[in-house]
Amino acid sequence: MLKSCKYCGKIHDSKFDCGKKPIRKKIRHTKSSRFRSSQDWKDKAIEIKERDHYLCQICLRGLYGATRRINCNNLSVHHAKKIETDWDKRLDNNNLITVCDMHHRMCEDGTIPYGIVRDIIEEQEGMNKSE
Repeated sequence: MLKSCKYCGKIHDSKFDCGKKPIRKKIRHTKSSRFRSSQDWKDKAIEIKERDHYLCQICLRGLYGATRRINCNNLSVHHAKKIETDWDKRLDNNNLITVCDMHHRMCEDGTIPYGIVRDIIEEQEGMNKSE
């Protein structure tokens, strides 16, 4: 039976695989993925964003290809030490930083070294204590 394919838009047999149909990836529910959807994490992420004044801390310092200093778009909270590496630091303020999506990817792939991220976090925590 000929049908209009919702993936490629062409008309072909309903049993024909045009190659455009997306492959569904099986989602693994790991300890860390369950944590990321927990209320504890959502509350902590808001706390860290407030500490960092809802600004990407890498952009604010003009580091690693920052195109503008004041960047409050597409923010997320990054774990300096990954959850899988050090579970105990998952909610530790000294391990969390607010970054834009570009800098988050750079932190994740190692383009921005851990030491730099660590120094910025320490600076933010120090400023927070002095307020």
